[in-house]
Amino acid sequence: MNDTVRNDVEAGIQALWCEFRDHPNQRLRERLVLHYAPLVKYVAGRVGTGLPTHVDVGDLVQSGIFGLIDAIEKFDPDRGLRFETYAMQRIRGAILDDLRSQDWVPRVVRSRAREAERAMERLGARLRRTPTDSEVANELGIGVDELRDLYRQLQLTSVAALEDLMAAGKESGSLVDTLPDDGAVDPAAVLVDRDNRRQLAEAIAQLTERDRIVVSLYYFESLTLAEIGKVLGVTESRVSQLHTRAVLRLRARLTEQAGV
Repeated sequence: MNDTVRNDVEAGIQALWCEFRDHPNQRLRERLVLHYAPLVKYVAGRVGTGLPTHVDVGDLVQSGIFGLIDAIEKFDPDRGLRFETYAMQRIRGAILDDLRSQDWVPRVVRSRAREAERAMERLGARLRRTPTDSEVANELGIGVDELRDLYRQLQLTSVAALEDLMAAGKESGSLVDTLPDDGAVDPAAVLVDRDNRRQLAEAIAQLTERDRIVVSLYYFESLTLAEIGKVLGVTESRVSQLHTRAVLRLRARLTEQAGV
């Protein structure tokens, strides 16, 4: 797409937003949904990468469409935000909410996940560092292979957005609700957000080197698990285990920091 065509498309979508804002109706909403539909496919693909094979990506797309519609309804262009940034958070949230409501993970697995998180929290407080798999397994009274099998079973529960991790131990809403409004600076909100990010950065810094790489590549570089596997020279399944372990460790560390 050359610059002229791209500019024409951008001008057209801006005009559509203005029209929808002044006279919201089903026809204009459908045109906006059609234009931004590729965002849903992209987010669904990213979320689906870390899920068990029995989860249908088509179902994720369907859930994401509802998130896109919600984003279109609630988006305020005057805040100076990019709609794509706002919408992707809403789409991801809708997909994760739907997955959680369907409760794909057996109750016993969720219970074992909570036990693993508490074990990591206890060890972290006692050792003043990130515990190894061997130490966590010993704390739980199981073998390392059994612990890694648990990581594999927890693939779905580990599909967590960074805002979920930042909210660990806190009564706070989604990060999307704290996106900056250029027209209304709230000093208190800025301090809270800065503190949340500081705590997350500190928690990530205490992960093992390999876990840090997985978190950085997955959340900040937007690589898929398969792509991360190529970088690390391991299988996608192993990366999934590493990702699950990293998320559990981050949750435990952030919960400990919150004093819960």
